[in-house]
Amino acid sequence: MESDADEQLWIIERAEAAPYVSYPETPGWYPPAVGLWVAGLIGAFAWWRENGLLFVGSLAVLVAFEVWFLVWMQRRHGAMPFPGRGRPPREIGRIWKGYFLAVPVLVVVVGLTWWLAGVPVAAATAFVLVTAGIWYYERRYAIAAAHVRERLG
Repeated sequence: MESDADEQLWIIERAEAAPYVSYPETPGWYPPAVGLWVAGLIGAFAWWRENGLLFVGSLAVLVAFEVWFLVWMQRRHGAMPFPGRGRPPREIGRIWKGYFLAVPVLVVVVGLTWWLAGVPVAAATAFVLVTAGIWYYERRYAIAAAHVRERLG
């Protein structure tokens, strides 16, 4: 009886973990694409005071790309977990926590760069930091997901 309950708990844990560990690998173009998107978002602010039409137009294009990307990602992954929703396995939770702690640091660094060196330098800094950060996050997530799969069999 006890082993049956343990087996059922194991099945439940595997089912809960499945959306976090059973998905296709993120393509290699993803980190630089996100870096370019963030750099573009920051770069759009270069037109904020000079040309409102360019500013609004560039924001519209960036939002359209984001919507397309999210739709594509949802279709590709199926049940795609989003940080902050659900209860990820502890290995994945640690990765998410590190991500959420790193984002404000990145924002402060880019903000200081913007203030001290201007929009173009801030956009370039954001591109480098976001691309490297997403690449690092993706590698760490893949390792954590492999540990979860190994642990749960």
